[in-house]
Amino acid sequence: MATNTPSATEISLETDKEASRLRGVSYWTVMALGTLGLLLTINQTFTLGLFGFQPLGNSFLYYLIGLFLAATFLYFPAWSGAKSGVPLYDWALAVIAIVPAVYLGLHGLEIIQQGWDFSAPIEATVASGVMLALILEGTRRCGGLILVLVALLFGCYPLFADHMPGFLWGTQYGFGETLRAHVLGVESVIGIPMQVVANLIIGFVVFGAALTVTGGGDFFMDFAMALMGRSRGGPAKVAVLSSGIMGSLSGSVISNILTTGPITIPTMKKSGYPAHYAGAIEACASTGGTLMPPVMGAVAFIMASFLNVPYADVMVAAFLPALLFYLALLFQVDAYAARRGLIGMPESEIPRVVDTLKQGWPYLFSLAMLIYMLLVMRLDAYAPYYATIILLVIAVFKRSHRLNWARMQYLLLNLTSSVASLVSILAGIGLVVGGLSYTGVAGAFSRELLLYADGSIPLMLAAGAITSFVLGMGMTVSACYIFLSILLAPALVEAGLNPLASHLFILYWGMLSYITPPVALAAITAAGVAGSNAGRTGVYAMRLGSILFVLPFLFVTNPALILQGDLVHILLSTVTAVAAIWLVAAALEGYLYRVGAINPVMRLIVLVAGAGLIYPERVSDVVGIAIIVCVYIADAVLGGRLGSKDAQRLARAKQAEQAAQQAKASS
Repeated sequence: MATNTPSATEISLETDKEASRLRGVSYWTVMALGTLGLLLTINQTFTLGLFGFQPLGNSFLYYLIGLFLAATFLYFPAWSGAKSGVPLYDWALAVIAIVPAVYLGLHGLEIIQQGWDFSAPIEATVASGVMLALILEGTRRCGGLILVLVALLFGCYPLFADHMPGFLWGTQYGFGETLRAHVLGVESVIGIPMQVVANLIIGFVVFGAALTVTGGGDFFMDFAMALMGRSRGGPAKVAVLSSGIMGSLSGSVISNILTTGPITIPTMKKSGYPAHYAGAIEACASTGGTLMPPVMGAVAFIMASFLNVPYADVMVAAFLPALLFYLALLFQVDAYAARRGLIGMPESEIPRVVDTLKQGWPYLFSLAMLIYMLLVMRLDAYAPYYATIILLVIAVFKRSHRLNWARMQYLLLNLTSSVASLVSILAGIGLVVGGLSYTGVAGAFSRELLLYADGSIPLMLAAGAITSFVLGMGMTVSACYIFLSILLAPALVEAGLNPLASHLFILYWGMLSYITPPVALAAITAAGVAGSNAGRTGVYAMRLGSILFVLPFLFVTNPALILQGDLVHILLSTVTAVAAIWLVAAALEGYLYRVGAINPVMRLIVLVAGAGLIYPERVSDVVGIAIIVCVYIADAVLGGRLGSKDAQRLARAKQAEQAAQQAKASS
């Protein structure tokens, strides 16, 4: 970039340096734990048998939990505002976390062959209790108090399940039986969520970290500027595109805002976007990244495991809805810029496309190889490691991308903190899965929901949307999705809805809390970067992301929007959906292409036309098309007086003003 703005990589490194409390021995201990965990995972994934060591599946998971749980206590403080440095009690917890993990790992075969989850030596039960207590503390540190309370409630459910009424009644377990079932069984702590982390997610975290530390964030920012910077409202479109790409690779909403936001938000403000609007754009763009393939977030891999389908199937299904969401954002920021006469970025700040591609082709090549290996070769577990090797090998020959010692340290630290957080949270969520599975309540809940809904799919979807949204306020997206995929998704599928669409429906509604007050974590974070009012930023983020409230209902009732069905139906549904979000964006921002700024009455008419196209029915589509055609005919008959063309005049005036300022600055 031709500016003095710090790069995304520099911001990431500096942010991590300021946030970390690690010094000296604690720093290198965390690095060692992360390195050992990575080597252990690679050894297991590729069945290398390094030094003759190839543990059983359950032993591998215990070792992994022990290593990254220990890293959790060293990296994440017990409470916010804690003093710098690692206190002695965290060192003690880190050491204790490894002891039961090693014990259980060494007895992995006996746990399976002798059924220790039903009857085990006293020391195994004690080890299970210690590990469970530490997992809950790790979940609290990484996921918050609400999540750990939910995990504790459902984890203890087997203790009192036989006292619950109706469909909430379940099989009762004793205290020792509950401990053993959760830790030594295969449906709780080391159930599907933890298996997905170990077998799939760690590899993608490695790829994302390698992409970041070798300058991938800078390239995608420059690439977005080269493509979108010259258009009206260019900085906002750059934010949408760059944050979407980076979010799709990192899968983390908040870290994406903190990485790209310090670059995109000031640029948007400088070009004329208010602070609250700039923050809202960044919040929505970063939130959508978790829904955009190829990597998405951890929940997408868990979804593939629950559905027992290749991850590539989830990628393909998620692509079009995510693309529609980003089109809605682009339509809105463009209409906002057109109505208010905002122009693009100064030419001196926009890199050339050819130069950008020359510098950043290794990122595109490694990303293309990742997608090819996922979609064509179906190498879900191996693909991210191969793509990382390709990226690092190419980077060796380019000095600006080369993985030096400082970048290697950041990669390992980033990897360790990310995986430690995932392990702590998903091990805690495993208690929810185990508590519902062991008692048999999960199946009973789905059957009862079907009975109460009396076959009404709209009623079930409305209940699911509200439940997903409320749970998303207090839990991570992964926790919300896992909880509802057990309770709600089976009922939706049994009611006749598409399984993949039903699971995506839950995911989308769980994500909405990131941009919707009162929680709106993404909006609050972006407001902090933008220096705007958090409440106002949240309201605008909700408006900008309003398509997310509608999209789940569209694709769950019309699987063509998740690219399932015949090609003609898919194309027709896609065109209709694009037209619908264009009209809704025009109504929300008060600007219709080729007409100009429109008054409130016209906005309502355009919104009705968009709603007609959104409703999944051919008659409503025809009505929507007829309305918008009449609007354009009326504008033509009236000689263009239906809307206001003031925006064009404002744009020309601002462009001239900006050119004069640049000329003055250069002189």
